[in-house]
Order: sequence, then C-alpha cells, then structure tokens
Amino acid sequence: MTGGADAPLVPRYRFTGRSDGDLAASAPGVGRRRQALLAQPWTWLHQVHGAEVVVVDEPGAHAGVRADAAVTTVAGAALCVTVADCAPVALLGDGAVGVVHAGWRGLAAGVLGAAVEALHRLGATTLRAVVGPCIEPACYEFGGEDLDTLTAALGPELAGRTGEGAPALDLVAGVRAALAAAGVGECDVSGICTACSPEHWSHRGSATTSRQALVATLSPGPA
Repeated sequence: MTGGADAPLVPRYRFTGRSDGDLAASAPGVGRRRQALLAQPWTWLHQVHGAEVVVVDEPGAHAGVRADAAVTTVAGAALCVTVADCAPVALLGDGAVGVVHAGWRGLAAGVLGAAVEALHRLGATTLRAVVGPCIEPACYEFGGEDLDTLTAALGPELAGRTGEGAPALDLVAGVRAALAAAGVGECDVSGICTACSPEHWSHRGSATTSRQALVATLSPGPA
C-alpha cells in the first residue's frame, strides 16, 4: 500500500464467502480468521435487526456492542457486519466509510438512513453504496402485514415473487429505495443470491449459524 501521512484516506471493503471461513462472532477461531483477512483492530457488532449506528473514533472501538451499522473517518479501523441472507451494505465516501447489516426489520427500522445521516455528521458529503451477496426474491417467500408495511414505506417494487410464484420480498429493491430516500443514488449490487450460491452461507437455505462478512476500512493511498 502506498501513500504518505498526508495522503487522502480511501475506503476499501471486502465481502467474504465460505472460503474465508465462518466469521460469526461466536465461531471458534474467529479472531484468527479476522486477522488473516485484515490485520487491524476490528469493530464487530452484536446485531439486533435495529437502527443503532456506532461511530468508531479509534480502531477497535465499540467491538461487540448492540448495533447494526458502524461508521468511521479514522484510519486503521476494521468495521464489520456479518450476514447469512440479510444485505451487507458498504457506504463509501471521501475519507469516510460505513458498514450496514440490512434485513427486513432493519429496513423497517430505518438503519440505512441512520447510517447515512451518521456519515453526514462526520463530514461525508457524496456517498455511494455497494450491496453484497444477499437473498434474492426468488428464494425469499414473504407475505402478510410485514410486506404491506414495507411496501407502504418504501414502494411497491419491494413486492416480488418466488420461483414458485408466492409473494416475496425484494430485499435489494428495499435497500435501493431506502438509500435513495436518504440521498444516496449510486448503488452497485453484487447480484449473488446467498440461498443459491454454493460459495455463501444461507440461513433460509440451511438454517446455518455460520456467517460471511463485510469488512471495510480506511487507509491512505490511491483508490
């Protein structure tokens, strides 16, 4: 990595898969696997499907707290969320980065908007988002009042269909809608369905307790 002390801080991120090992917080050996991926102090979260966002002001701060998003403008802090169907969302700005665990309850609670607002408070202006592997509507049967609540809040495009034609939630559409409402228009999507991919874990697919991760950091140097 290049760049001197005065070089701008650039956000970098990675979506892991099965080949990187189980990154669930309670998994045996998870600390070793974290450091193999990124040898920095990690801020990992006790995720509760809410809208709490932690602001990391030094590497490793707030590790293990109850929250579903973390943001920072500090170099050398590894921010992490773990998933096995929910959407991992990286928020990238000049000198700022955030990670968000976005499932349907987090969407309803407003976690994406809360994370964007936290980054704006830190001075980030233009943000873009990247959505990692998550469950797609073809594999995500979802109906009833919860789907009605989400479509009423974020738009009818969240209502999808499974491969068998049952009502489904389009989680990525929900993420896009929530980000657009928060003023983030640029959003790249992996297009990988965790329930279909042999390279990822899926709670819906196998009731697994294993997790892949999104880890992001800021470091000086060219993008």
